[in-house]
Amino acid sequence: MPVQPVKFYQVGSFAVGNRLLADDDRSVQSEPGRANSLTCGHRACQRCGEALGARYALDAAMRATSRQMVAVNATGCLEVFSTPYPETSWQIPWIHSLFGNAPAVATGVAAALRAKGRSDVRVVGQAGDGGTVDIGMACLSGMFERNDDVLFICYDNEAYMNTGVQRSGATPPAARTATTPAVGPEPGNRFGQGKNVPLIAMAHEIPYVATATVAGLRDLEYKVRRAMEFRGARYLHVLVPCPLGWGSAAGDTIKIARLAEQTGLFPVFEAEAGELVSATKIRKKAPVEDYLRLQTRYAHLFKSPEGAATIARLQRIADRNIARFGLLDTDAAPGPAAEETP
Repeated sequence: MPVQPVKFYQVGSFAVGNRLLADDDRSVQSEPGRANSLTCGHRACQRCGEALGARYALDAAMRATSRQMVAVNATGCLEVFSTPYPETSWQIPWIHSLFGNAPAVATGVAAALRAKGRSDVRVVGQAGDGGTVDIGMACLSGMFERNDDVLFICYDNEAYMNTGVQRSGATPPAARTATTPAVGPEPGNRFGQGKNVPLIAMAHEIPYVATATVAGLRDLEYKVRRAMEFRGARYLHVLVPCPLGWGSAAGDTIKIARLAEQTGLFPVFEAEAGELVSATKIRKKAPVEDYLRLQTRYAHLFKSPEGAATIARLQRIADRNIARFGLLDTDAAPGPAAEETP
């Protein structure tokens, strides 16, 4: 990856953030004068991954555009907790769209700016996985097909969290939700359902597609900055754990996001014009069980032999991702033995 991980050795000291780095190497979040696009006062749950992802991404976009940016936000958790009428936590030009038409509204904003000759103002569309993977898929595909000059960001918490934790097209196999309960012969969400939107975006051969997690702040900021170097349609898919919907401890949000990457369940990569150009290597491969045990939405898998078989299937999915995207660092510490992929 173009962004090299930064190692800090001041463990046990009072040094925090990036203050020991050169100015050019510091993250956007370490800057006292950052845009603070999503400021305090919102009503997100404690340690909400989506609140972190939105702040990280839009602060980076504001810096990359010299604060000449408009954000279009679909209905969903992010919109609800940040704008309880008549209040708002947004400190940027921000527009609320319907649940499914954020890509279309963002396209219209970009077209209006182009008609006014304002090529300096950039447009970012954003939605959760429901508004991206399901309800907004047609508008998003149209945006990709037309190659509209919009960066669209999906904050993926893998279910419809705001309306009661119902399954979405991004819900992973075997996960318990309100509509995929842990009962029956195949408890949790069924295998073989859902959509991989980053790969769908790549199939459109748009200028730039990338994935990231809230555990990789510098990587996420880099990808937003890189996306703004292109004109045309761009797509960024960010994994944002939801403590409420995933049944995880609030303090484990970053740990879980990192494990999703280190197990191979969520490959982190970037592509240009439909071709993979880089992937974040796994430094120390972790078994999927380490990831699953931290979330009660998978608790049923640890109670029966059938659950053990399901965990093995999830491990094969992770191993397939590792092979497909070349994620395993040849210098990394060995992890669990890879199983044969189906």
